[in-house]
Amino acid sequence: MAHASPTPKTKDRIKLPFTFDVEKMLAEFEALKLQNFEYYNVIPLRAPAHTVDTSIPFPPPADDYADGSWCDWLDTDYLKSSPYLQSVIDTFKANTKVTLVRLLRLAPNSVVQQHTDPTLGLEVHKSVIRLTVPIVNKDGVQFFLNDSEVPMLPGECWYLRLTDPHRVINNGTEERVNLTIDMIPNDWIRTIIKESDV
Repeated sequence: MAHASPTPKTKDRIKLPFTFDVEKMLAEFEALKLQNFEYYNVIPLRAPAHTVDTSIPFPPPADDYADGSWCDWLDTDYLKSSPYLQSVIDTFKANTKVTLVRLLRLAPNSVVQQHTDPTLGLEVHKSVIRLTVPIVNKDGVQFFLNDSEVPMLPGECWYLRLTDPHRVINNGTEERVNLTIDMIPNDWIRTIIKESDV
């Protein structure tokens, strides 16, 4: 069986040609009436099916969990109550398999230490990629990738090569909120990323 040729290495950050309505995303985030938290908080919008619907049996063991194909994925009640966020995710679900989707909250005066995510890069065989859409990204929030700040603005959509070292600093007075959308890369999203890599 022939193996696919390796994917050419892309830049570590690429702004994609999608822009989403920040006010609508923020209104739906606030409507979720989420509780206060310390440091870091994750709100699942799409999750493994068996964690959303307990009548679905736990999937059998898999040889490799990296690419998200080991289980089915369902929208959570958080997402079902958020029609605009649903439409954002549907932009991608219409064209590729979307797996994990979350709202990631980082409290004021908090830091995410430098780390890597070994399965979140186009160059990794059998992996997912993560797209990031900032929702709340006020003064004092900095995202560093390979020790260089990524100038993400609310409503923009970015591919970040998260297999590389990255960290987040929130020296602001408000929490930072990002929407992250994981997907199994196919020709559609690979082409968009390649054509945006300018």
